[in-house]
Amino acid sequence: MSIIACILPASSLEDQARLAFQDRHDDIRIEVGLMEEGIRQAEKLAGEGFEVFISRGRTAFLIKNANPEWSVVEIPFTVLDVFQTIKRAKLHGKNIGVIAFAPMISGLDYFNTMMGSSIRFYPLRNENEIEPKVRAAIADKVDIIVGGAITGSVANRHNIPFAVIENSLESMRQSAQEAKNIAMAKHREKTKGNLFKAVIDYAYDGIISVDDKGLINIFNPVAERVTRIPASKAIGHSIQEVWPDLEVHRALCSTKEDLAQLLNINNEQVVCNKVSICVDNKIVGVVINFQDVTKLQQMEAKVRRRLFSTGHVAGMCFDDIIGTSDQLKKSVSLARDFALTESAILILGETGTGKEVFAQSIHNGSDRSQGPFVALNCAALPEQILESELFGYVGGAFTGASQKGKAGLFEVAHGGTLFLDEIGELTTMTQGKLLRVLQEKQVMRLGSDRVTPIDVRIIAATNRPLKRLVNEKKFRADLYYRLNVLQLRLYPLRERNEDVIALARFFLDKYAAKMNRKLKFTPTALKELTRHNWPGNIRELQNVVERILATLKGPKIDTEIVRAHLEDQFESEIHMQLRSAEMEDIRRALVLSRGKHSEAAKILGISRSTLWRRLKRMNV
Repeated sequence: MSIIACILPASSLEDQARLAFQDRHDDIRIEVGLMEEGIRQAEKLAGEGFEVFISRGRTAFLIKNANPEWSVVEIPFTVLDVFQTIKRAKLHGKNIGVIAFAPMISGLDYFNTMMGSSIRFYPLRNENEIEPKVRAAIADKVDIIVGGAITGSVANRHNIPFAVIENSLESMRQSAQEAKNIAMAKHREKTKGNLFKAVIDYAYDGIISVDDKGLINIFNPVAERVTRIPASKAIGHSIQEVWPDLEVHRALCSTKEDLAQLLNINNEQVVCNKVSICVDNKIVGVVINFQDVTKLQQMEAKVRRRLFSTGHVAGMCFDDIIGTSDQLKKSVSLARDFALTESAILILGETGTGKEVFAQSIHNGSDRSQGPFVALNCAALPEQILESELFGYVGGAFTGASQKGKAGLFEVAHGGTLFLDEIGELTTMTQGKLLRVLQEKQVMRLGSDRVTPIDVRIIAATNRPLKRLVNEKKFRADLYYRLNVLQLRLYPLRERNEDVIALARFFLDKYAAKMNRKLKFTPTALKELTRHNWPGNIRELQNVVERILATLKGPKIDTEIVRAHLEDQFESEIHMQLRSAEMEDIRRALVLSRGKHSEAAKILGISRSTLWRRLKRMNV
């Protein structure tokens, strides 16, 4: 849509304008309106979206002054335009009166003899002289009056022939092109303005701009939210009234940047920067930008997650935990409660009881579920490598280190959860460094002197008796109590036989689906599985089911098949070691308690009934 309109003071000029615009400027709208009527036409067109107006004479002047935001292009009069109009007026008579402003008719008296007519010139100094000049021309018995549209309206009232001065086609085309140039420039400026406004309005920063007197001229939505002052009540007011603590007068007196000022406004901590605006080495204003410290921390956490969280995702949740035993329900219920807190958690359980599954479920049930879940087996790496994995390192920190350096798992887990499995395997030195990170909530990379703040929840797990290791001075007591804020105990599979069947069916369905087979256990086969001691717990059961499927030919899994895959498990070395260690623990507890089962159970951290079952199973 064109935003250009041509408002002519007389309808007799319309044909001339259409002829001038017909080739390259036919999108320009043409309307008629003289003086005040021209202003009304401009107001109406502006309401429709027109921004550039072409007009002439007094009408152009009035439109320009009616609204400073309108762009007005005035069609120029030339001596040639007046000369051509006088030639046309000769058709009405030889006595011609030219009434026009002095600059328009200056020098035309030299053409009197050339035109073969009697021409009288009545120069005007202002509009008030038009009426008396027309009367004077009538008194001089002119046959026709030549002049502008305003003169024509007066001549018409006196019923004297009148010829309006027409602009040349070239003058009108030049005006149209100038209007097009202005429209294009306005479009560019509007585009820049909208871009600038979008940047200001949608910036994360609060942005305020003031002029050299300290009066606010920009106040974006973030500034409105933080100060709780609408822009309409801030713009045009002194920044000293709106936000006195900013001390903008310093920036207005110096070109030196004032950065990272920490301020409090409406109980929000903000970091503020003030930068002077200079034009020709003169300060003409100041731009203030500020950010909520909390938002900065959230953005930092988001950036860290985006940079480091690839692959660090918890895939399990509480609904994925298989089993119906009371012990399992108790563990799940407790874990759900723990997930709602921010405290450190220590998960105790034998190998294969699903400690990481619970850790992932706690993470996904917490407010940190959108953050990374980072897992590390502390027993899997040597001490030097373990430290570099946990804390990171700078380039060249040690032999073989990457020159680019590397972020440690604490940094990677920022905003999320760090799961440390086999925590009891940490060396004393690494325990001390870990304790410092947990206390200070900041980490220092190996080879660096710079600390990085972290926000990480720790979930630790172990299959070793940490309390005993503390008593034996093999594990730091201060770290133990830092980790053991909330304690979650996972029961071994041999103490919850009712879960064996559910787990066996789950693993069977899972692996059979991958092999595109339909299989099932016979009732006796399931019963046989429940008789097994499962020293390797869930992981061992999963392995047994996978082994059965690898060799099974028929559609059913019977007792003989189960026994064939279990018979080497009953007296396996691992089982014997576990059983021997368990018996030794029970023996020590009974010695310490002088044979009292209830006290021995407390020492072992189990119930009296569980102790009784273990003694019965071991034939003690």
